[in-house]
Amino acid sequence: MNIHELSPAPGSTKEGKRKGRGPGTGNGKTGGRGHKGQKARSGGGVRIGFEGGQMPLTRRLPKRGFNNIFAKPLEAVNVSALEVFDDGATVTAEALIERGILSKCQYGVKILGNGEITKKLTVVAAACSGAARQKIEAAGGKIEVV
Repeated sequence: MNIHELSPAPGSTKEGKRKGRGPGTGNGKTGGRGHKGQKARSGGGVRIGFEGGQMPLTRRLPKRGFNNIFAKPLEAVNVSALEVFDDGATVTAEALIERGILSKCQYGVKILGNGEITKKLTVVAAACSGAARQKIEAAGGKIEVV
Protein backbone atom coordinates (compact mmCIF):
# COMPACT_ATOMS: atom_id res chain seq x y z
CA MET A 1 0.00 0.00 0.00
CA ASN A 2 1.26 3.45 -0.95
CA ILE A 3 0.18 6.91 0.19
CA HIS A 4 -1.46 7.67 -3.16
CA GLU A 5 -3.64 4.57 -2.84
CA LEU A 6 -5.24 5.67 0.45
CA SER A 7 -8.84 6.88 0.40
CA PRO A 8 -11.52 7.54 3.02
CA ALA A 9 -13.85 4.71 4.07
CA PRO A 10 -16.93 4.45 1.83
CA GLY A 11 -19.74 6.69 3.10
CA SER A 12 -17.52 8.64 5.51
CA THR A 13 -17.31 11.74 3.31
CA LYS A 14 -20.12 13.62 1.57
CA GLU A 15 -20.13 16.16 -1.25
CA GLY A 16 -20.86 19.66 0.02
CA LYS A 17 -24.16 21.21 -1.05
CA ARG A 18 -23.73 23.89 -3.75
CA LYS A 19 -25.83 26.81 -2.57
CA GLY A 20 -27.38 29.45 -4.80
CA ARG A 21 -27.06 27.59 -8.10
CA GLY A 22 -30.57 27.94 -9.45
CA PRO A 23 -34.14 26.91 -8.54
CA GLY A 24 -33.70 23.32 -9.73
CA THR A 25 -31.26 22.52 -6.93
CA GLY A 26 -33.70 23.24 -4.09
CA ASN A 27 -31.09 25.59 -2.63
CA GLY A 28 -31.16 28.42 -5.17
CA LYS A 29 -31.81 32.13 -4.76
CA THR A 30 -31.58 32.65 -0.97
CA GLY A 31 -29.38 29.55 -0.56
CA GLY A 32 -31.29 28.06 2.38
CA ARG A 33 -31.01 31.27 4.46
CA GLY A 34 -34.59 32.51 4.09
CA HIS A 35 -35.50 36.14 3.39
CA LYS A 36 -33.69 39.06 5.06
CA GLY A 37 -32.71 39.18 8.70
CA GLN A 38 -29.39 39.02 10.52
CA LYS A 39 -28.74 35.35 9.71
CA ALA A 40 -29.40 35.95 6.00
CA ARG A 41 -26.57 38.48 5.66
CA SER A 42 -22.98 37.62 4.91
CA GLY A 43 -21.05 37.57 8.16
CA GLY A 44 -24.37 37.66 10.00
CA GLY A 45 -25.23 35.79 13.17
CA VAL A 46 -24.79 36.29 16.89
CA ARG A 47 -21.85 35.57 19.15
CA ILE A 48 -21.65 32.47 21.35
CA GLY A 49 -23.83 32.80 24.43
CA PHE A 50 -25.95 35.65 23.03
CA GLU A 51 -29.63 35.22 23.96
CA GLY A 52 -31.26 37.93 21.89
CA GLY A 53 -30.68 40.69 24.41
CA GLN A 54 -31.95 38.66 27.38
CA MET A 55 -29.46 38.58 30.25
CA PRO A 56 -27.16 35.64 29.30
CA LEU A 57 -27.00 32.55 31.50
CA THR A 58 -23.36 33.17 32.42
CA ARG A 59 -24.31 36.59 33.82
CA ARG A 60 -27.50 35.37 35.54
CA LEU A 61 -25.70 32.77 37.66
CA PRO A 62 -24.16 33.92 40.95
CA LYS A 63 -20.40 34.06 41.23
CA ARG A 64 -18.86 33.09 44.55
CA GLY A 65 -15.47 32.25 45.96
CA PHE A 66 -12.13 31.94 44.28
CA ASN A 67 -10.90 29.23 41.95
CA ASN A 68 -7.12 28.99 41.94
CA ILE A 69 -6.16 27.99 38.42
CA PHE A 70 -2.60 27.24 39.58
CA ALA A 71 -3.69 24.79 42.33
CA LYS A 72 -2.06 21.35 42.31
CA PRO A 73 -4.90 18.89 43.01
CA LEU A 74 -3.75 16.11 45.35
CA GLU A 75 -5.08 12.56 45.27
CA ALA A 76 -7.02 11.68 48.43
CA VAL A 77 -6.44 8.36 50.24
CA ASN A 78 -8.14 7.36 53.49
CA VAL A 79 -6.22 5.59 56.28
CA SER A 80 -8.56 2.58 55.91
CA ALA A 81 -7.03 1.96 52.44
CA LEU A 82 -3.55 1.64 54.01
CA GLU A 83 -4.54 -1.62 55.78
CA VAL A 84 -3.46 -3.59 52.67
CA PHE A 85 0.22 -2.87 53.44
CA ASP A 86 2.33 -5.14 55.64
CA ASP A 87 3.33 -4.11 59.15
CA GLY A 88 6.44 -1.86 59.06
CA ALA A 89 6.09 -1.00 55.35
CA THR A 90 6.81 2.42 53.85
CA VAL A 91 3.81 3.84 52.00
CA THR A 92 4.59 6.19 49.09
CA ALA A 93 2.62 7.36 46.05
CA GLU A 94 4.42 4.75 43.93
CA ALA A 95 3.49 1.99 46.39
CA LEU A 96 -0.16 3.09 46.32
CA ILE A 97 -0.20 2.96 42.51
CA GLU A 98 1.50 -0.45 42.57
CA ARG A 99 -1.17 -1.82 44.95
CA GLY A 100 -3.97 -0.41 42.77
CA ILE A 101 -5.24 2.03 45.41
CA LEU A 102 -4.45 4.93 43.07
CA SER A 103 -4.56 4.87 39.28
CA LYS A 104 -2.58 8.09 38.82
CA CYS A 105 -0.75 10.56 41.01
CA GLN A 106 0.39 13.69 39.21
CA TYR A 107 0.96 16.11 42.11
CA GLY A 108 1.02 14.00 45.27
CA VAL A 109 -1.13 12.24 47.87
CA LYS A 110 -3.11 13.58 50.81
CA ILE A 111 -3.91 11.11 53.59
CA LEU A 112 -7.39 11.56 55.08
CA GLY A 113 -8.68 10.21 58.40
CA ASN A 114 -11.69 8.10 57.36
CA GLY A 115 -11.57 4.53 58.75
CA GLU A 116 -9.23 2.75 61.12
CA ILE A 117 -5.61 1.56 60.89
CA THR A 118 -3.95 -1.12 63.01
CA LYS A 119 -0.56 -1.52 61.31
CA LYS A 120 2.64 0.35 62.07
CA LEU A 121 3.42 2.16 58.80
CA THR A 122 5.75 4.90 57.63
CA VAL A 123 3.66 7.10 55.35
CA VAL A 124 5.34 9.53 52.93
CA ALA A 125 2.78 12.00 51.52
CA ALA A 126 2.44 15.56 50.23
CA ALA A 127 -0.20 16.39 52.86
CA CYS A 128 -2.01 14.81 55.78
CA SER A 129 -5.14 15.69 57.76
CA GLY A 130 -4.98 16.03 61.53
CA ALA A 131 -7.27 13.02 62.11
CA ALA A 132 -5.15 10.85 59.82
CA ARG A 133 -1.95 11.90 61.59
CA GLN A 134 -3.46 10.97 64.99
CA LYS A 135 -4.62 7.55 63.78
CA ILE A 136 -1.30 6.66 62.12
CA GLU A 137 0.71 7.73 65.17
CA ALA A 138 -1.70 5.94 67.55
CA ALA A 139 -1.06 2.72 65.62
CA GLY A 140 2.70 3.19 66.16
CA GLY A 141 3.48 4.52 62.70
CA LYS A 142 4.84 7.85 61.57
CA ILE A 143 4.02 10.32 58.80
CA GLU A 144 6.51 12.26 56.69
CA VAL A 145 5.18 15.27 54.78
CA VAL A 146 7.30 16.03 51.71
